[in-house]
Amino acid sequence: MKFFTFEIIIEKEEEDEGYFAYSPSLAGCYSNGKTIEEAKRNIREALQQHVAAMHEHTLPSPLPPGKYLNSPHAKR
Repeated sequence: MKFFTFEIIIEKEEEDEGYFAYSPSLAGCYSNGKTIEEAKRNIREALQQHVAAMHEHTLPSPLPPGKYLNSPHAKR
């Protein structure tokens, strides 16, 4: 079993009362929640599902720490 560590970003939703969460390491992997704690739980589940799908489709494992793919929500 492999374990991965991902940086996550949690931002307050601009037009909603919840929070938006994503990982700049995995483009397209994001979630949200009404509270910061819920957003953390949801992004953890989204990351697990994203990595599992990558393995099922024989895609390469996520990049090593410090190497980031472009994210549409990443601040530049």
